[in-house]
Formats: sequence, C-alpha cells, structure tokens
Amino acid sequence: MAKKSLLAAVGAALLMITGCGYHQVGAATRLPAGVQTIAVPVFRTKVQSYRTESVFTEAVVRELNTRTRYRVLTSSGDGTFDGAEGDAVLRGTIEQETVAPLTYDPNSGQTSSYLVTIVASVEVKGRDGHVLYRNNAFGWHEQYQSTQDLSSFVQEDSAAVRRIGHDFAQALVSDLLESFK
Repeated sequence: MAKKSLLAAVGAALLMITGCGYHQVGAATRLPAGVQTIAVPVFRTKVQSYRTESVFTEAVVRELNTRTRYRVLTSSGDGTFDGAEGDAVLRGTIEQETVAPLTYDPNSGQTSSYLVTIVASVEVKGRDGHVLYRNNAFGWHEQYQSTQDLSSFVQEDSAAVRRIGHDFAQALVSDLLESFK
C-alpha cells in the first residue's frame, strides 16, 4: 500500500511539474522538434480585395522571423522556394473579407466608421504531408473612421487590414509556439 501511495504522489508531483505551464518562450510548441525550417508561400485568397493575402503573408513571415528560432523560407513570385524545401509548410487562405458601415454621422447621414472583418484559415504540414496544425476559422475585426472632408480624404481600409494582419500573425505564432499540450 505504501508503495502505491508513494508512486501516486510521485506521479502527481511529476504531472504538476511538467504540466503547470511554466516554460521559456518558444519552448512549448505544436511543431515537432525536427522542424528547423518553415516554408511560407503567399497566402491564397477567395476574396476580391487588394493585397490582403500579401499583407497577411508578410506579417506572418515577420512574426516568425522575430519570435522564433525557425529559418523561414518565402516563395518567389512563381511559388517556388529557390530549391530549398522546408521541414514544414505553413499555408494560409483568406476565406472572407467584408467592410460594413458601423456608425453614421447624425448631421449628414453619411457613414462615419466602418468595420473590416477578415476570416482566414491556416494549415501547417510536415514534409511527410502530416497535418501539424490547422485552424479553419481565424476571425479578426478592425474599425476605422471615414473622412468626411474629401479634400483631405485618406483611404483607411488598407491601414486597418495591415493592423488586422499584424494581430493575426501575433496570434498565429503564439498559438503555434505558446500552446500548452
């Protein structure tokens, strides 16, 4: 009986130590230890918006380069990686992008702010084709104000998309690297 109690106590202690969530940044990961390089082709898009897929791809590459130890391979214009092959490939798709009026100016009746919503899907596959990570419904929102004075008009939706791309990339890399198993 004493052996079983001791064994149970040791097992509980090991579980607490290994499962408590304390770790160095980048130490916990959903990606196997053998992954050293990640290829990131330009995101695909199912929407008719200008450059959203490029903005998201650039944000993810920047975030991987600044926050991880992985060597990030980016594709050239034809989709190749200059002869190099990654240990894993991160593919993204812009599934949906909408811009909707949010508020109206009570005096003019014109729209005074908009809400940009972007939904993307991401999949990371190993060299063997095994899915290492998948999220089919990353959804993000950003509000921006419209300009009523047409002489000083600045199109703000592209800045909103850049902010969404940045937030998306941070969340994706955090999910890949800081997740607790």
